[in-house]
Amino acid sequence: MPPLDLLAVSLLVRWLLGWLLCLRMPALPELTPQGQPRVSVLIPARNEALTLPQLLEALAHQSLHPLEVIVIDDHSSDATATLAQAAGVTVLPAAPLPVGWCGKTWALQQGVDHSQGDVLVFLDADTEPGPPFLAQLVANQQRHGGLVSVQPFHRTEQPYEQLSVLFNLVGLMAVPLGAGVGVAFGPAMATSRRDYERIGGHASVADKVVEDWFLAHRYEAAGLPVSAFIGDGSLAYRMYPGGLGDMVVGFDKNFATAAGEVRWPRMLGVLLWLSGLFWAAWCLPAALLHWPMVGSPALVPNLVLYGGYALQLLVITRRVGSFGWINLIFPVPVLFFLGVFVLAILNLERGSITWKGRQVPTR
Repeated sequence: MPPLDLLAVSLLVRWLLGWLLCLRMPALPELTPQGQPRVSVLIPARNEALTLPQLLEALAHQSLHPLEVIVIDDHSSDATATLAQAAGVTVLPAAPLPVGWCGKTWALQQGVDHSQGDVLVFLDADTEPGPPFLAQLVANQQRHGGLVSVQPFHRTEQPYEQLSVLFNLVGLMAVPLGAGVGVAFGPAMATSRRDYERIGGHASVADKVVEDWFLAHRYEAAGLPVSAFIGDGSLAYRMYPGGLGDMVVGFDKNFATAAGEVRWPRMLGVLLWLSGLFWAAWCLPAALLHWPMVGSPALVPNLVLYGGYALQLLVITRRVGSFGWINLIFPVPVLFFLGVFVLAILNLERGSITWKGRQVPTR
């Protein structure tokens, strides 16, 4: 087979891998809770005045009414605590951050210690649950046991937010989804208090920046199931409304740690798919502008390759977030993805990054 034919087959295999990696992305099943569960909703909040009111309003309209909603104010310098008090929920001021703890793990551990429910629900302040969400999440925890989590649908408003498409997609491609998969997503999690105490709570992952991954490990080590679903149709969020700088630092903060936790067969599949995407992102502009390239400089095959990946991105991101036009010019988010990756490597060498006024370890 001529070399160009081998290249074409290789790129076709990489493109097909994209469909395979997204074949199973189950949404949170629509179940009904058994009995009358006593639910404590715990929300860690540090300078979340822009997003917290929407979450508290949504919680007031849930079909399942929680026993309590506790906002743990993590030393906010904005109106977070005032807005939470105005909404009529419990506001718990966080104690000073001890050595060896991250802000979120410390806040949630304190919240649990002050709560009364038998079912614990952890929600990030920027999540946007639909009216049935809390009931569905609790019902799934009752059905599956252990730890159940949901990755929200990424709602975008400003053009810069579209640049995050590959981070959202790759994050889901790289892990198995469904019941008992051993993966957890931090924005929305539910567990029984008994299971939470059995694994040692957030104290067992006190120093972990990506605490959700390590909580999942703790549950698995205790012989408890860990299930993960996507929030398409039930839970959304708008990540980093504070601007492009916040988005870069936010993804940078999680990049290296999360990548190290992905199981290597899926990581290999994701890397192969990404290599095909990067190739397509380069080859069409190179053919049009006569840049150096490997492979055929002919316009038609490179246009077909580009169109194939653009179509694939349009289809497979529909359930991940509100990403549309950016998929048609995917070389732009490819460059953004690579730029954040380089920054993550540099910050990994430095050992820390500044996030919400705190130094966060990257090792």
